[in-house]
Amino acid sequence: MIEFTVNGKPQSLDLSPDTPLLWAIRDHLHLTGTKFGCGIAECGACTVHLDGNAVRSCQIPLSSVQGMRVTTIEGLQTREAKAVRSAWVAHQVPQCGYCQSGQIMSASALLKQTPKPSDADIDAFMSGNICRCGTYPRIRAAIHDAAHALGQES
Repeated sequence: MIEFTVNGKPQSLDLSPDTPLLWAIRDHLHLTGTKFGCGIAECGACTVHLDGNAVRSCQIPLSSVQGMRVTTIEGLQTREAKAVRSAWVAHQVPQCGYCQSGQIMSASALLKQTPKPSDADIDAFMSGNICRCGTYPRIRAAIHDAAHALGQES
């Protein structure tokens, strides 16, 4: 039995310890906002937060999350996430939308670590998230706007 917390709720799953966290989240907890993209941690569609850090859930064995906190797109309620979502809408970032939960998870983690990121910071941090539609300029602009909005909060 592997016990961990997902979106603030304790979970116990009796699965093989090498089951990827992604499949535990999607198939057993029925949280389908986290997407399968490549299966090799290269595209970022499966990004979740593990104890606050952005990770690729397709390559995280369930055994390694024992006692940890997992946050999926469904449970992401940080002030950074709220600013990112607002900026995503304002900049009309999504095109097909498939990668967006991973993009938002990564962008929120970036802003938590680096409140005023440069273009280079954004490009480096977001490089593990692939957008097949090529909305990278809108993603970068939205992250800058979210950072600006967060900086104006008191």
